[in-house]
Amino acid sequence: MKRYSYFPGCSLTATAVAYGLSVEAVSEILAIELAELEDWTCCGSTPYSCFDELESVCIAGRNLALAEKTGLDLVTPCSACYSTLKRADSHLKAYPELRSQVSEIFQATGLEYQGKVKVRHLVDVLLNDVRPEEIEDKVVIPFDGLRVAPYYGCQLVRPDSSFDDPEYPQSLTRLITILGAEVTPFPLRSRCCGGTLIISETDVAVSMMRELLESAQSNGAECIVTVCPLCQTNLDVYQGMVNSKFKTSYDLPVLFLTQLMGMAFGIEPGALGLDRNVVSPGKVLAQHVAARA
Repeated sequence: MKRYSYFPGCSLTATAVAYGLSVEAVSEILAIELAELEDWTCCGSTPYSCFDELESVCIAGRNLALAEKTGLDLVTPCSACYSTLKRADSHLKAYPELRSQVSEIFQATGLEYQGKVKVRHLVDVLLNDVRPEEIEDKVVIPFDGLRVAPYYGCQLVRPDSSFDDPEYPQSLTRLITILGAEVTPFPLRSRCCGGTLIISETDVAVSMMRELLESAQSNGAECIVTVCPLCQTNLDVYQGMVNSKFKTSYDLPVLFLTQLMGMAFGIEPGALGLDRNVVSPGKVLAQHVAARA
């Protein structure tokens, strides 16, 4: 059993409940123990640092300090949380003056952060702590012939990564391939989906989403697989808006990696939250699952 301190992040308790369900289901199959960090709070998300650097580091740093007490690596499945927590950790180590300010603030709450936590994304754990053959051994329904576009988004491996190449990432490709699926070319695999611009600059965000959907579909993808809650929400929930605005007819399911992995492991769709996807993956997956179930 591999044990980690687990930071689910806000999205997995709200807009990405399906991600949380599938992460738990897959982790159990792979003997990964995710011990949810006690009393965790929102990481502050990535935009916060644009408004108040000190406060943003304190908010993320509080979670780091709590995780440090466990003596375990801190793992999160959310790319935005991963980027925010990793950034706070690196800044506290790189800037003594900032660390001194944060330490002084933490004294009021009895917290201390010594920089001993290793912040990791779930993809890193799946790729490097769980051997490929361990994952392959759990596959009972290989997705032979399923054409998948791996979508990394803009935060998983940027600005730097300890487990993948920021310019030419391959981690999702490797994991999807283990499940027996075919990875299609996807030139925009690391392009931003528009993020929270869907709220403030809707037209801009919808245009960005269209480019991603077109890139995936034109390269033969039957579905998109991602590990970012916001990317999944944007491309799934607002796909209808894209079609309405541009008179297109995209019907591409957008799955979390752990949902696809769970299906390959033979886990029931309901336990993976597949009924929560707006663009139903049923039609795409049925032909690959029914023949082997």
